[in-house]
Amino acid sequence: MNVVNFKAKDQVWQDESGTNIPYNRINKVERLMERSSAKILREALAINAKLVAFRDTISDLSMEAYDAFMASKKSSKKTKGNFTWFNFNRTIKIEVSISEPIKFDDLTIEAAKSKFYAFLEKNVTSSNDFVKPMILDAFQTQRNAKLDTNRVLSLVRHEAKINSPLFSEAVKLIQQAIRRPKSKTYYRVWVKDEAGQYKNIELNLSSL
Repeated sequence: MNVVNFKAKDQVWQDESGTNIPYNRINKVERLMERSSAKILREALAINAKLVAFRDTISDLSMEAYDAFMASKKSSKKTKGNFTWFNFNRTIKIEVSISEPIKFDDLTIEAAKSKFYAFLEKNVTSSNDFVKPMILDAFQTQRNAKLDTNRVLSLVRHEAKINSPLFSEAVKLIQQAIRRPKSKTYYRVWVKDEAGQYKNIELNLSSL
């Protein structure tokens, strides 16, 4: 992090182009912004460091609770999935969830799309025309310009029923296009309110 914060005692300040500016040419607003941004950055970094430490704490304590519970049931299974645990009277709830997203290689999935569209042009009959809207829907991008992973993968389940070499080639390309980025663990802390409803404590640990 290459951040320089200038102070009143500095006789020369340097702007973003590297030009030296004498302090007496720095106006009051610029001086205020320099002081305030420096304070905000210090506090933001301190809060971030505390959140990172807390994420490690909640991870360690959650795994300790998980291991203790499984040991009490005489099970040695190690989880890679989601689990939830509570305090004694269930006024505190801790959720641990593992996200293992699936993404597609852009070029390979584009090749699969081309194969599917070729199938639609040549092989759709009355017995398999049900798949046409599924294919068209699967390759419609969402608002974030991404494909709906579940819709695309749903086409794989129909390979045997369609029984078309071209359709099978397209399915194989889908399978080749699958990429699995590193999984991410999410932690959520809930506390029960006076009405008996769990309220989430917003921490946004997932981005750390």
